[in-house]
Amino acid sequence: MTSTVASVSPGSFLTLHYRLSGSAGVVVSTFEGSPATLTLGTGQLSPALEAALLGLPEGTHTTIELPAGVAFGERSADMVQWMARQELVELGVQDEQYAVGEVLKFPTPDAQGEFAGVILGFRSDAKGDAVQLDFNHPLAGQPVFFEVQLIGVL
Repeated sequence: MTSTVASVSPGSFLTLHYRLSGSAGVVVSTFEGSPATLTLGTGQLSPALEAALLGLPEGTHTTIELPAGVAFGERSADMVQWMARQELVELGVQDEQYAVGEVLKFPTPDAQGEFAGVILGFRSDAKGDAVQLDFNHPLAGQPVFFEVQLIGVL
């Protein structure tokens, strides 16, 4: 009896370790903890990362390089915005001392998930206190190294 090794296809349920890194180093890694489980096509990974997984057989451990802008799009100036500190409080972000480079997390409009913004700066004027945030993905506009170890494919 021969056994066939499952490979990744659209809609596959995966158990895997992965690491995403760019020019500034590692942004996310599951290798130090529990593996991730996800279903392809549900938006848990960017479409480019999902496409890179298609066809890989279970048991694969590889690193895939994606050119700048492919994995998470290009950086967008429209994604850099000023928010009033009061607006942050109303969105559930605690009123605290913030620091440049800190990542703030916000609930999505449907309250089912969250998104993040990196603090770029501050201002205080007649309109009140405000925080400048960059909502671009940290790897937007960069080449991305996607290391993956496929533990299971269903």
